[in-house]
Amino acid sequence: MPNIKSAIKRVSVIEKKTLQNNMVKSAYKTAVRKFEEAVSAGNVNDAEKLFVEATKKIDQACTKGVIVKNTAARKKSRLAKKLNAAKA
Repeated sequence: MPNIKSAIKRVSVIEKKTLQNNMVKSAYKTAVRKFEEAVSAGNVNDAEKLFVEATKKIDQACTKGVIVKNTAARKKSRLAKKLNAAKA
């Protein structure tokens, strides 16, 4: 444990931010998982709705700095690819 007051504060702030980041990351992973389950089940209508939600969650995670811009773009691209394959 740190002894200096500012270092103690940094530790507590980092813990709070880590929890917030984990919440955002968990939310986008859950959205992606629900989308992929809908695609694998063959529910195209549900998959389209869940695709919008998943891309929104990915964009939010990107905006908050939880994931990098290129990672967000790659994930959205792969989801779109799966959706288009399910439609065809």
